[in-house]
Amino acid sequence: MSERKDLQMTNLYKNLETQFNKVFRHLKTGSFKTRERYAKAFKRFMVYFAKEYHLQKLSNISEKHILSYLNYLQKKGNAASTIKTELAAIRFFHDNLPYAKYTLPTNDELELKRRTFGGVDRSWDSREYNLMVAKAIETNHNDYVAILTLARYAGLRLEECFRIDTNDAEKALQTEKLFVKGKGGLTRYVPINKSIEIALANSLKNVKRGEKLFVRNNDKTHLTMKRLQCFIAYHRKEITEERITFHGLRHTYAHEKYNEFINSGKNEKEARRMVSELLGHHRDDVTRIYLYGGDENV
Repeated sequence: MSERKDLQMTNLYKNLETQFNKVFRHLKTGSFKTRERYAKAFKRFMVYFAKEYHLQKLSNISEKHILSYLNYLQKKGNAASTIKTELAAIRFFHDNLPYAKYTLPTNDELELKRRTFGGVDRSWDSREYNLMVAKAIETNHNDYVAILTLARYAGLRLEECFRIDTNDAEKALQTEKLFVKGKGGLTRYVPINKSIEIALANSLKNVKRGEKLFVRNNDKTHLTMKRLQCFIAYHRKEITEERITFHGLRHTYAHEKYNEFINSGKNEKEARRMVSELLGHHRDDVTRIYLYGGDENV
């Protein structure tokens, strides 16, 4: 009986795959790399709804199928960024299906809230980050703008930002890699983007050579860090209902780099390893906290 079911499933999937290949062959939208990446994701979706719903025609894909698949991905503990990519792939091919009977819901209609995926996700979204940066500019805290940028686009911990001196910043601008002194004496080099280059260059204008970039000579590091944390805590209620913290920007960075590596063709294990190296802890269990949810300040 089991062999018969397996054969039925195999035949069902082959039929769906034939339909898919007809669409795929004629697709010109997007780059070849994007189409290939989305094809793999859509085939994962086909395996799921063939097994769960015995669906025989791609044109019959509806809201209930995508909602069910979303729930399945959440229960597996996939990162929010990975789930969004999977859903983007489904919509990409569904939009190109001839005679599709139904319109698929958008992320907003699905109430796709990242912070419910797989556990407690502390990451910030783009709106929250941009509004907090705007608050820092409005209140003349240009140093906060730079520090938020470093956390958002390089995944730095709070204390790592405050260890940066003028020598570190100057070398980063020359090499496009920032030397980071992390926890437990561990060090690493993190690639920097244009936003970080601008932030570092602006910060260098305000300090003397040899000084810390964000700690003045007459100030104490722990008090300077505390003031930034208080700034975020005070203004977050104007920005979001979520309890975002500075460390959440490190989660955002982890999510985005992981998704970037997956989209480039890396498997999940390899993508997590690469993220762990960028974060500076080299531990898969810790990386999973960042990607799949957790409340640990690591």
